[in-house]
Amino acid sequence: MLERPSRQQRYRSRRRGAVVRALLVGAALALAFLLGIAFARTLDERPVNGRTVTSVRTLTPLPQELPVRTVTVTVTQP
Repeated sequence: MLERPSRQQRYRSRRRGAVVRALLVGAALALAFLLGIAFARTLDERPVNGRTVTSVRTLTPLPQELPVRTVTVTVTQP
């Protein structure tokens, strides 16, 4: 026959579940805290917006070679 667990065993399993739950909540809070610190440091280390700098460059065209041959196409009907 199946025996029912005693009060002491039920109390231990409840207490163990509460301890595990408390540890998980503590770990989640610690992780959230560390993520918050990392996010704040990221915001602090971003570059500061300064004045706009415009640079002007003049590009020179590359030399072109003469074509090897030319072709003329005549169309008689539009």
